[in-house]
Amino acid sequence: MPARRAVPPTENHILTEPALIRVASIPAAHPYVRAVTDTQRVRVLPDPPVAGAPADVWWPPVALTSPWLVSHAADFDLLHVHFGLESFSPDELREALETALRLGRPVVYTVHDLENPQLVDQRPYRELLDVIIPSADHLITLTPTAAAEIERRWHRSSRVLAHPTLLDGAAVPERTVDETLRIGIHLRDLRPNIAAERAVRAAVDAAALLAQTGRAVEFEVLMHDRVRDDAAATRVTAAAEEHPAVRVRRTPRLSDAGIDAWIGGLDLFVLPYLHGTHSGWVELCYDLGVPVAGTDVGHIGSQHPDDFFVIDLDDPQTLVEAVALASDARATSPRASLVERRRSERVAEREAVRDAHARLYTSARAEISTAARA
Repeated sequence: MPARRAVPPTENHILTEPALIRVASIPAAHPYVRAVTDTQRVRVLPDPPVAGAPADVWWPPVALTSPWLVSHAADFDLLHVHFGLESFSPDELREALETALRLGRPVVYTVHDLENPQLVDQRPYRELLDVIIPSADHLITLTPTAAAEIERRWHRSSRVLAHPTLLDGAAVPERTVDETLRIGIHLRDLRPNIAAERAVRAAVDAAALLAQTGRAVEFEVLMHDRVRDDAAATRVTAAAEEHPAVRVRRTPRLSDAGIDAWIGGLDLFVLPYLHGTHSGWVELCYDLGVPVAGTDVGHIGSQHPDDFFVIDLDDPQTLVEAVALASDARATSPRASLVERRRSERVAEREAVRDAHARLYTSARAEISTAARA
C-alpha cells in the first residue's frame, strides 16, 4: 500500500482505506497460505489454539467447527479451507459448512488433495470430499487435470491457480558439477503414501544397470530418525546395503534451509508415491532446477510436466532412463542460469496467484452481500 502523508491534527481531513478482507483460513499457519495471501488486501486470522496442544499445532482445526464460527462471526468475512478435513466426520463437516452458510459467510475450498497422503483407507476422506466439494461456494485447484477430475466426479468447475513458489529471496545452493550423478530419495517418516522399500530396491537395481554402462551415480536415501514403522525402516536399510552406490542416511527432520541445500545438490529427485494428488516437493525441485522422477499417481506430473519423468518402481530401467535424461539436462542447462530465470518467472506467477485470490475473495463477499439485500 502506498505511503500516505501524515495529516496534522489541525486539518479537517478524513482518510479512508479499503477494508481488508478477513479470512478464516484452515489452516492459517501454513507456507502455502502465506504464499497465496496478498497482505495489502487480505488479513488471515491466526489459527485458534488447540486445547492441550503446543502453540504451533493447528489441528484439529478449531475454526472449522460450528461453535467457533458462530462465536467469531463478526471477526471474519470468508472461510477458506485448505487442509484438515480428516479431523472431522462428514456430519461434523456438514454442520460447519451449513453454519457458514447460515451466517452469510462464503466458503472457498482449495482442492489440494483428492487422495489424502496421510491415510491408507481413502473411503472416509472421499466421504468428506463428497460433503465439501458440492457445498463450497467456490473451488480452487492446482492443475487443469485435477480440475477435470473434479468436474467429472462432482460436476463442479474449479478455478485453476498454480502452486506458487515458497522460496522468498533465499540464496539458492549451487550444485558442484562432477562426473558423479547424485540422485536423492526422501522417505521422511515412512508415511502411508510412500513406497519406501520398492523405491530403494529400484535404486539398487538401477545402480547395478548404470554401473554396467560406466555411468557414475550415487543414490542418497534420507529417512527420519523417528519413523512410523521401525520394521520397515530396518528393511529399507538392509535393501540399500545390496549396492554400494545406494546409501541410507537417518536424520532428524530437516529445516527448510536444510532441505533446500540437500535438493540443490542433486541432479535428480525421486518421488516414490503410492497415491497422492499434488506435491510441494515437485514445486521446490522446479524452483531449484532439479528434475523429478516420480510414479504416475494423481496429478503430480501435471504440475511441471517438462521436468517430470514418469517411472515404474517395478521396472528399474525406467529409473535408468530418467537418470539419463537428468544427465542430459545437466549438460545442456546450466543450473545457475536456469534457477535465476525461473525465480523471476515464479515471483511474477506468485503475485498473479495472490491477486487472483484477493479478487475471488472480493467477488465472493460481494455475491453474499448482494444476495442478502435481495
